Amino acid sequence: MSQPPARPRVTVTFAGSGDAFGSGGRFQACIHLRVPGRAPVLLDCGATSLSALKSRGLDPGEISTVFVSHLHGDHFGGLPFLVLDGQFSQRTSPLTVAGPPGTADRLRQAMETAFPGSPAARRRFALDVIELAPGSTTTVNGTEVTSWEVDHPSGAPPLALRLRAGGTTIAYTGDTAWTENLAAAADHADLLIAEAYQYDKPVPYHLRYTDLRTHRADLASRRIVLTHMSADMIARAAAGELDFETARDGLAIQV
Repeated sequence: MSQPPARPRVTVTFAGSGDAFGSGGRFQACIHLRVPGRAPVLLDCGATSLSALKSRGLDPGEISTVFVSHLHGDHFGGLPFLVLDGQFSQRTSPLTVAGPPGTADRLRQAMETAFPGSPAARRRFALDVIELAPGSTTTVNGTEVTSWEVDHPSGAPPLALRLRAGGTTIAYTGDTAWTENLAAAADHADLLIAEAYQYDKPVPYHLRYTDLRTHRADLASRRIVLTHMSADMIARAAAGELDFETARDGLAIQV
């Protein structure tokens, strides 16, 4: 009996794996997903993302879609630079930004603040914004995305995201305190990318390593990789004190 064809592997590259403050010299949140035969997408686009992508040889002009978990600068602030780079590099392929309700207005404001007049500038490519209602499932440029509201005030509903493309499911917590919605997002995912900002120190609206360890049985994903770590967490990871895989800038895995 012939074996069914293997599904294409998704390459996940942590172009940026850091927190808001560059702990450990890391770039801010910028996770690059490449499905064979499709244009790459990003999970989040922090303020340092353009440099992060180019430092890893990842062409910003190839990216078709940016999925944004929430509207803080270390997850969203690189978008004006990504758009402007496309404008000056003669990009012609459309760029879609998919984020929580309020993304369109916030992106316009961010672009006007960073580069006055840029929202109205003529471009060779279409810039489309799709707003993801919490609790909804939709398909954006061939990627199915489901969103859940989490616990991280950011001026718009913060989201945990679950992407399905090429037969692979990748879940992402974004930034959040523990909420049962994370278990729903992670359920039978091939990969869960989880914030682990602190080890056990309480920081409002953020996940700790001890939260994830306590709820490990609730996170029914095949693989978990931690990201968005503080300096203390980075040191603990280097010392081999953690039971989960951890990201670093430039880490590339196949799922």
